[in-house]
Amino acid sequence: MSRTLRAGGLSLRFEPRSALVCGVLALVAAGAAVLVVGSGEFPIPASDVVRALLGQGDRATEFIVTTLRLPRAVTGLLAGLALGLSGAVFQSMSRNPLGSPDLIGFTTGSATGALLQILVFGGGAVAITVSSVAGAVLTALAVYLVAYRPGGGGVHGVRLVLIGVGAAAMLEALNSYLITRAELREAYEAAFWLTGSLNGRGWEQAVPLSIALAVLVPAALALGRPLAMGELGDDAAQALGVPVQRTRALLVVVGVGLVAAATAAVGPVPFVALAAPQLARRLTRRAGARLLPAALTGAALLACADLISLHLPVAVPAGVVTGVLGGAYLAWLLSTRKGTT
Repeated sequence: MSRTLRAGGLSLRFEPRSALVCGVLALVAAGAAVLVVGSGEFPIPASDVVRALLGQGDRATEFIVTTLRLPRAVTGLLAGLALGLSGAVFQSMSRNPLGSPDLIGFTTGSATGALLQILVFGGGAVAITVSSVAGAVLTALAVYLVAYRPGGGGVHGVRLVLIGVGAAAMLEALNSYLITRAELREAYEAAFWLTGSLNGRGWEQAVPLSIALAVLVPAALALGRPLAMGELGDDAAQALGVPVQRTRALLVVVGVGLVAAATAAVGPVPFVALAAPQLARRLTRRAGARLLPAALTGAALLACADLISLHLPVAVPAGVVTGVLGGAYLAWLLSTRKGTT
């Protein structure tokens, strides 16, 4: 149930359940991040982590928390938030729960850009980041142009998904070929990057990612209302005054920017963008684009996956954990779907 709060000539729609869900998700994400910071060869109790974050711990603990481990936790939270929000944008825009950047090629394109830099050009960390972003942008541009029909109403969600799936398959084949042609050391580096990992992440990844999100998150939330109207169908949205094709193009730019920024920071972490929006809808029990709940769900999922990876008997990247859990979720989603769109 939603309530409308009025003050003068302004009105604000307030949904108590959604607000409660967002609060709980934020606490789960923050709690998992604190436990991640406290995990490692030198375990630190959660209470000591919080004290160190507040500047009240001893010098050694503060160094370990703020310098060595906090960047990893912050990067995980921000990347999960970006992936969850991007998935919500694309699923709502395509009106398809499978319309995730994982499946429609944008994440794969980002990985292709990074692999070309690692295996062909031999660039450093900055060059890999730039190439990763460029790969996602170029893939999205190609998919959008192929899906666009000037005389057929522009870009439709189902067409975008189908063409994106085809693009993802071709790029996956290219990625596999690049790895098979590489030297052993380079192939190992590329394969490790492709798993999606938070190991070794520092402020050099967290700061650029936070700057990108400072621009992209407000843009996505500002487009939330026309995005929700678009779920009614193009004709209904146009009747309500929404410029459908222009809005869709802006949403593609924002969504691709989010997934590109996250992939550049942590690699192609699978299934977070797919699962987070659907879990957010089930938690809020509301249809439509649930952008903020989806973003917080993504942050909580990746933080919890990183926490699990740190406590497994063997060292496992967070992307492997999300892949295992996400694969099971995808199988369940496909088995319970009754329609095709």
